[in-house]
Amino acid sequence: MSQNHLQKATITALEGVSRNKVITVLFNPAEYSFERSNSYKATPIPGLGAPLLQFVNGECDQLSMELFLDDYTDPQGPTSMRQKESDPVMKRLRDLTKLLEIDRSLHAPPPVRFNWGPMEFVAVIEKLGRKVTKFHPDGTPARATLSVSFKEYRTLREQLEDPRRESADKTRRRVVVGRDSLWALAAREYGDANEWVRIARANDLNDPRDIAPGDWLELPPIENPDGTVDAL
Repeated sequence: MSQNHLQKATITALEGVSRNKVITVLFNPAEYSFERSNSYKATPIPGLGAPLLQFVNGECDQLSMELFLDDYTDPQGPTSMRQKESDPVMKRLRDLTKLLEIDRSLHAPPPVRFNWGPMEFVAVIEKLGRKVTKFHPDGTPARATLSVSFKEYRTLREQLEDPRRESADKTRRRVVVGRDSLWALAAREYGDANEWVRIARANDLNDPRDIAPGDWLELPPIENPDGTVDAL
């Protein structure tokens, strides 16, 4: 790739005293990885060989990568002709480390935005490991590899306006598996086996045993849009 087309990664502080501070890095990773997990609660049921798993909540996305800083490759900043930088490695290491410190106006580390080409990821920096492999004659770092872990950051308003997961206040659909029953399904989805009546009513089932593997069932919300609760 020619220098005219070299894209550089940036980390921008979004809030706090360092708001809009842009830190530029040389970004030549062999790979980066995204991870996401969910939390489940195991509920033991007498007579069953294994507990019922109930979804509790989704976890944040995590982005991990290595970032590269080098004064000798870029004696006057990164080599890109599109965006010159004069900050040496030591200055950028300090700026990045500062993003893990508690901001006095936020009482927490500031959220940041990672950009590289089409990628944009709003997060907080969870971990930052650095390995310095080259030094200037006065002992200041000249080359460093950073291991960075970002954890996705979404405000409460963003999560309420754009929920990424189904929850108890939304209608869901589930497929019947094996010897599943309405009461087991209710215990798993609502945390209360007695809610099988709600499922039967929503699916026009006169006989709660009249289901078979592969059938799709609608699970109505417990709460109505106005916040009231249906009576069974």
